[in-house]
Parts: sequence; structure tokens; C-alpha cells
Amino acid sequence: MSGEPKHTRSPRLLGLYALAVFAFLYLPIVVLVVYSFNRDGVGGFPPRHFTWNWYQQLFGDSAIWDSVANSLMVAAGAVVLSLTLGLLAALALDRATFPGKSIFRRLVLLPLILPGIITGLSLLMFAVYEGLQLSLLTVFLGHGTALISVATTELFAGLQKMDRSQEEASLDLGATPWQSFWRVTLPNLKLSLIAAGLLIFTLSMDEIAVTFFLIGRDNTLPLEIWARLRRGITPEINAVSTLIFGVSVILILIWYQIRARSMGKEAQELLERP
Repeated sequence: MSGEPKHTRSPRLLGLYALAVFAFLYLPIVVLVVYSFNRDGVGGFPPRHFTWNWYQQLFGDSAIWDSVANSLMVAAGAVVLSLTLGLLAALALDRATFPGKSIFRRLVLLPLILPGIITGLSLLMFAVYEGLQLSLLTVFLGHGTALISVATTELFAGLQKMDRSQEEASLDLGATPWQSFWRVTLPNLKLSLIAAGLLIFTLSMDEIAVTFFLIGRDNTLPLEIWARLRRGITPEINAVSTLIFGVSVILILIWYQIRARSMGKEAQELLERP
């Protein structure tokens, strides 16, 4: 029989399939970036006139930058709160034995499974019950508590992969448990902490459902963009979305650089061991 062998056709089909998947995922982002430089706005294809005017309008838009500052403050606070509580929960799951541990381990994942509307509404009812005035503070508390599960799962995985012999050696050499934690455990969890922190920061910056229920007078960036999109798509929105995409790519590159350096050091240490 004539024809191309199956083992040569399959890689080509897989390559075409992968190309189609990447085009489906990233072509809309390319269109968004291109239209952020289009003088004629979002109408007409292909774009014909290149301009920086939309970015100039964006940098002069105080409402957008106020919302950016609000989102950055909330996201930074959520990272600190989630990592702190998530680390304690991960240590409890990895090192301690207590009644209901298996149930607690499964309940940790609940915020990841529940729809954002349910989480936001529950947090709103709790804030009203406690008499908290809706503001950036309630948004920060909502993001921090809703994202604890992300920190817990990531750090628990890091603890499971960590070599406990270093901790045991530090304790044998006279270090206190607290000193061993700061000088051995935390440095070994650096990659997990950075990964969880970047993921929490990104999810907090992108959060709409929980923020919508807990926000006061000050908007975060996603809600500011959503409010403007109700009046129509403008190239200024494309411009701020392009900047967000650029920052996300930079954060990913930083993470991979840190991860590559850390893995290189670990490989070097393994080679140097007798």
C-alpha cells in the first residue's frame, strides 16, 4: 500500500492541532494589542493608522490610575495575608496530627471550587453581620481569605517535596525549632512561596465577583474596566489591557528566571556531594 506512514502523519496532525489551540488562545490578545494602537478605534479591519493617542489618554486618566493603585494595594495585602495563613495551614497539615485533619484537608479546597458569587455573597453577609463598612479593607479581607486555599495547596506541596533531613540536622546541632524554621524551612520553601505569591497577586488583580460584593466607593481596576465597558469598548481599555498583559509576561519571565537559578544551584549542589 502506498501512502504516508502513520508515525509521520501523527506528529503533523498534532502540530496543526497545537497551532490551532494556540491561535484560539492568543489571537484575541494579539487583536487587542493591535487595536490599542489603532487611530480609528475598534472599528474597521485591518487597522490602518498607527497612533499613541490612546496611551496618552490612558496616562492622563486619573480614575484608571486610582483604580490601579487600589488594586495593587489590595493584591499586595492579599498576598501577605494569604501566604501567612496558608503557611500555617500547610504546616499543620504536614507536621501536625489533630482530629478532623482529613476533613480539613478537603475543606481547604472549597474556596477554589465554589463559584465566586457564592464566596462574595457569603463574605458580604459576614461583613454586614460584623458591622464592617464596605471599603477597600473589606475587599482586602475578602481576597485574602478567599485565596488562602491557593497558598495552602502550593505550600503544602512544597513541604511534601522538601528534604526533612536538613531540619533534623539543624535541630541536632542545637538550633531551636524557631531558628530551624527561619533558617532552614523557609529558605527551602522559597520557590513555593514565590509561586503562590505570584498566583495570589494575579488572581487578586483579576477578581471581580468577590470585589463586586465587598467594594465601597473606591473602584479596583477590573470593576473600573467593567463599568466603562458597559458604555462601549474604547481603545483606552485596549491600552490598559495591553499594559496588564505586558506586566503579566514580565512576572512570568521573572518567575522562570528565579526557578531556573534555583534548579541550577540544586543541580550544582548534587554534583558537589561526595
